Amino acid sequence: MTQYMDFEKPLAEIEGKAEELRAMARRDPDTDMTAEAKALDVKAAKMLDDLYKNLTPWRKCQVARHPDRPHCKDYIDALFSEYTPLAGDRNFADDHAVMGGLARFNDKPVMVIGHEKGNDTKSRIERNFGMARPEGYRKAVRLMEMAHRFGLPVITLVDTPGAYPGKGAEERGQSEAIARATQKCLEIGVPMVSVIIGEGGSGGAVAFATANRVAMLEHSVYSVISPEGCASILWKDADKMREAAEALRLTAQDLKQLGVNDRIIPEPKGGAHRDPKTAIAAVAEAISDMLKSLEGKSPKALIKDRRDKYLDMGDRGLAA
Repeated sequence: MTQYMDFEKPLAEIEGKAEELRAMARRDPDTDMTAEAKALDVKAAKMLDDLYKNLTPWRKCQVARHPDRPHCKDYIDALFSEYTPLAGDRNFADDHAVMGGLARFNDKPVMVIGHEKGNDTKSRIERNFGMARPEGYRKAVRLMEMAHRFGLPVITLVDTPGAYPGKGAEERGQSEAIARATQKCLEIGVPMVSVIIGEGGSGGAVAFATANRVAMLEHSVYSVISPEGCASILWKDADKMREAAEALRLTAQDLKQLGVNDRIIPEPKGGAHRDPKTAIAAVAEAISDMLKSLEGKSPKALIKDRRDKYLDMGDRGLAA
């Protein structure tokens, strides 16, 4: 059953009426509601087009957070073969908000790492809603070091509202763990590509996305803080999140202009949650293209490429 967002309420009514007509026809075969249902389908399709043609930044945040949007586990299950999860940071614990392990992509060995939010109440609690603790970032560092040692490309899938801000996480060195993960991204001499598949929140996202190539799904967002958090700090009013979303320039389109991401991956009409299979296929194509663009580069060239990308980012943004 489709979960509708606030701005989709008119669409929900039309699609609901069309489904009611089909249900009536199923209950009473003598009642032909086909023409009426089809007319409503056409109207719904046009409304869906109009709604998603010019989404505001705040609405894009809502789409990026949609619970039915494909998550890291969905991409790993669909795109990678022989996935072997690797657990633990060899220091404190295993963080279930971070998935990672050895796998094959297009039949070539890779290391895949990503945030996992979960898809129901139980899994969301287990995954801490995709908010990683220090042990999650330290696990990622361990996997990146392993990838560097064995010459494996690193693929990261980013989908987090931000790193977990709890007391225990701070006591175990949350900021240091994020900094170490970001540093490790810059140090490894293997191709590294990253895709923002939903939310790219703050340093919790940067720790996985400091890559040679960064792609964003069309309706994903990437920002130093959530709109609600920004509004609470600047205006002392979380209800001003719409204004904050505008000011943060967090959409894939804005960030492409600023040079933060290298590629925008188109989503199916109505967002990735309406057609996960098509969205996942588009991400696969983008990852494949980005890895091809890095083929044949030496470890030194890959590290220089990555460092130059981030050192030049401010200048590229100002020039844009």
